[in-house]
Amino acid sequence: MSTWVEKLKEFNEEKSKEDAGPKDTTEERNMFEQYYLEWGGGRKRDPSYSVIPCFYTPLPPEQDLILQKLREESRAAFLTRKSAALLENEELQKLLDLLEEHLSPPVEDRMINYEDYLKVKDQVSPKCKDYFSAITFSKLYKRDPHGRIAIVEFFHYVMRKVWLQQSRIGLSLYDISGLGYLREADLENYILEMIPTLPQLDGLEKSFYSFYVCTAVRKFFFFLDPLRTGKIKIQDILCCSFLDELLELREEGLPRERQDSNWFSAASALRVYGQYLTLDTDHNGMLSKNELGRYGSGTFDFRFSRPGVPGVPNIRRRDGLQDVPGLHPGTREPEDAPGPAVPLQDPGL
Repeated sequence: MSTWVEKLKEFNEEKSKEDAGPKDTTEERNMFEQYYLEWGGGRKRDPSYSVIPCFYTPLPPEQDLILQKLREESRAAFLTRKSAALLENEELQKLLDLLEEHLSPPVEDRMINYEDYLKVKDQVSPKCKDYFSAITFSKLYKRDPHGRIAIVEFFHYVMRKVWLQQSRIGLSLYDISGLGYLREADLENYILEMIPTLPQLDGLEKSFYSFYVCTAVRKFFFFLDPLRTGKIKIQDILCCSFLDELLELREEGLPRERQDSNWFSAASALRVYGQYLTLDTDHNGMLSKNELGRYGSGTFDFRFSRPGVPGVPNIRRRDGLQDVPGLHPGTREPEDAPGPAVPLQDPGL
């Protein structure tokens, strides 16, 4: 009896040792190699990968929250670094003072030659040095007999460059995808948060903000999104003059004439809203073809107001003032602006 008991104990001990040992079966090894190769491990890459950069990196999937959060944090850190590299007002003032101190003779022309230009470059802050390039000097050179450029033009160039970089960073904060585009909702948020910083819009009631935002956004998308893709390049926004007109409302003493000619002014938005209410005779929040045809004493012909004609957005209004699109941004009353009131399009083209 004891012999069977001893043999059974030996068998259990050997079995437990086998179970505790590593399982290195052929099937498991094959599965490991398969997944390892599918996920990119051990793959032989072409030598050109070490020289030619990657041209496209796909966006992380929406369900991958870790990668999404990592991307957001990296973009925020990148924009913070770019913002810190911008010139401050004190640095701009110091730059102007240095340019004034290094005027090239005759000094009454307020110009500087290339040698003095390089002397100023050695004394400015490291953030300013990038603006002192030979290419910049050659672009601003206008055949001066003494080989000089105007310091005012150079200073305006630097200020414009700083403003464009600052605007690019500000718009990029609203670029959710990070691909350099702004959707309609992104641009609406940008303008809505900008309204309190514009003194010329202080008189607008908050209940009117939604209509104003839609009126302003409509002009951007009508001219900068002709294919109606629903998004605009940030680069296109910076290149056009619309953003300059919008930021012009920061001036407190803006003349009345410039306010009337500025599409983004409060007077223009109220005028557009009044025109809309006048055309909407049945007060149903929609403009029919007949109602639209009365705009500008019959400025629109039947081809323009016919449904399906490219370039004619639907004009509708929901209850209250929510999501109210403005009228055609390219239209004005003949007495408000010179030139043709409406850019007509031939549907046969």
